[in-house]
Amino acid sequence: MTLVVVLVEPAGPLNVGSVARLCANFAVDELRLVNPRCDPKDPEALRMAVHGQNVLHNARHYPSLLDALSDCHRVVASCGRLDHGEIPLQAPEQAMPWIHQGLETNARVALVFGREDRGLSNEELLLSQRVVRLHSGDAYPSLNLSHAVAVLLHELERTRRQPNPHPLEPLQGGEAALPPQLDACLIDAEDLLLEAGFLLDHTAKARMAKVRALLQRALARPEEVALLRGMVRQLRWAIRCNRP
Repeated sequence: MTLVVVLVEPAGPLNVGSVARLCANFAVDELRLVNPRCDPKDPEALRMAVHGQNVLHNARHYPSLLDALSDCHRVVASCGRLDHGEIPLQAPEQAMPWIHQGLETNARVALVFGREDRGLSNEELLLSQRVVRLHSGDAYPSLNLSHAVAVLLHELERTRRQPNPHPLEPLQGGEAALPPQLDACLIDAEDLLLEAGFLLDHTAKARMAKVRALLQRALARPEEVALLRGMVRQLRWAIRCNRP
């Protein structure tokens, strides 16, 4: 199995060190850091990592979340905010079996966690196929970063140890398209729809977010995304060839 934990712009070395320790506790394969705002090898981070210091030293850095997820077939993001728009949220017990199934089939699975002060943006949440909200109180739903990581990793381990798991039906034809494949298709689609007049500049971002959410929920496979992209490109070519 291949599980990676992704932290987006972490600012606190204590949190980063604690997450590295959690990775060691739960045998997580890899820690990925997106544009960290602190030094992951700060003495405080190394002190909190304890036996997870090797995880810190081997953590990979990425300039964007899309880059960090470029090889991940299943992506689950943690959301502590209430203002997440229309993005559907799941409880951990709903998402964990799907994560476990991916790991059992040797898919690369990512658990994504946002900034300490403001979490993940809606645009970043839409890069995942599942968004999880922990069972915290509505008055103060946001957990400390390392605490949120601990809860989800524990829930995943608990799911793995269940004596009679009920696996989900396997995805027909394989795993969903990788995030960069879907992103490239949506960029082409947005250009076409703007050119055709279906989208307007001031509404394009919001409307394309709905299209992305639809395709993420559908778990569109690579060949399906390639088909859609091919249709988009052919339509754009036809529009230009027939333009007076």
